[in-house]
Amino acid sequence: QVQLVESGGGLVQAGGSLRLSCAASGHTFSRDVMAWFRQAPGKEREFVAAIRWSSGSAFYGDSVKGRFTISRDTENTMYLQMNSLKPEDTAAYYCAAGNLLTTTPTTYAYWGQGTQVTVSS
Repeated sequence: QVQLVESGGGLVQAGGSLRLSCAASGHTFSRDVMAWFRQAPGKEREFVAAIRWSSGSAFYGDSVKGRFTISRDTENTMYLQMNSLKPEDTAAYYCAAGNLLTTTPTTYAYWGQGTQVTVSS
């Protein structure tokens, strides 16, 4: 079992920054890959970024490439540094864990409850 808890969301102005955190606990072998997804009202859940836990290698969705950075501590926390935020980044952001690095939400077995990010114009 893996428990994931997101934090760090909030309200920011366009062009600003936020740093999200995802604290993981439970069986560490169940989080070979951890990822961030986001979902705005009325829209499909969208891949944001993913990281291989053992190596720290990262992959980003095109919509955030160059603006967001995913990282992890040596222990149990994953981060998403979000810079140059745009109103279209407004969404609930979810932490996920799984065995394979993919951009498809259904391939991830474990999910956090989400943290809201709102970017004002």
